[in-house]
Amino acid sequence: MSTPFLVGLVGARGHTGRELIRLIAGHPELMLAYAVSREFAGRPVSDIAPEDKDECVFEALGPEEAAKRRADVVILALPDGAASDYVAAIEQYAPDRIIVDLSADYRFSDDWAYGLPELHRKSIIGKTRIANPGCYATAMQLAIAPLLPKLSGVPSVFGVSGYSGAGTKPSPKNDQERLKDNLMPYALTGHNHEREATRHLGTKVRFTPHVHPAFRGIVVTAHIPLAEKIDAAALAKLFEEKYRGEPLIALRNAPPELKDGTNRKGVLIGGFTMSEDGGHAVIVAAEDNLLKGAAVQAIQNVNLALGLEELKGIL
Repeated sequence: MSTPFLVGLVGARGHTGRELIRLIAGHPELMLAYAVSREFAGRPVSDIAPEDKDECVFEALGPEEAAKRRADVVILALPDGAASDYVAAIEQYAPDRIIVDLSADYRFSDDWAYGLPELHRKSIIGKTRIANPGCYATAMQLAIAPLLPKLSGVPSVFGVSGYSGAGTKPSPKNDQERLKDNLMPYALTGHNHEREATRHLGTKVRFTPHVHPAFRGIVVTAHIPLAEKIDAAALAKLFEEKYRGEPLIALRNAPPELKDGTNRKGVLIGGFTMSEDGGHAVIVAAEDNLLKGAAVQAIQNVNLALGLEELKGIL
């Protein structure tokens, strides 16, 4: 067996960190080098992720300490606004090290590759700075992208997510008692993922997110105005042609439900409905916000950066 690539994980305590540890442990060519969590410092990683066989212990490493540690790749699974100190330290002490950042901090930077492989694969391969897309942004872009050449107006997307998307820091969006028997709208305009999808699709998108009492899973319903009339069969064919050969994208005629995204490694797209006049399409996409919406996509990007098979350790 060849020597594994070493991965440093910063922000290992969160829901996404937990999924990343599991995926790294199951990857034949990756090994967890260190796991940073101030709250869990001193505890074996296997306490929360029994899949870890590398006998790592959570550590409270600051940016400089983490940057000086040996690693081929550093995955930053931190809240928005918290990545820059680690990035600056790596730039100073290990500028050639690969960084995959899961926050929104670098998704709008021209200096970072945007890590949605199904739409931007060529620009990710071999790169050392990769911004992992947002969970909602992933689903809505994949639901809209095949129709970009036919748009006549602004797509409007209604999204629902489980509360794990709100992270572990207590807030109304992950308060299970408040969410019980409830659906909570928030960020009615200007959500980061609306801005993100607009930037990377190259066209304006409107998006309204909601939180549901399920722990995980995402479903988005995209209403897409078209410049030319087509029928449902032609609509489905556009998606088949766009995503042929993409193992993490599955298509079906029926609209997927929230539960269809839960624990799914990729995205399920369906619905494929046209308005009666043939000028308005409705597409539904479901995914797991912690997997294709975060951890699975990060491992895709790690593989592409390292020159490995893209889906190694995933399928």
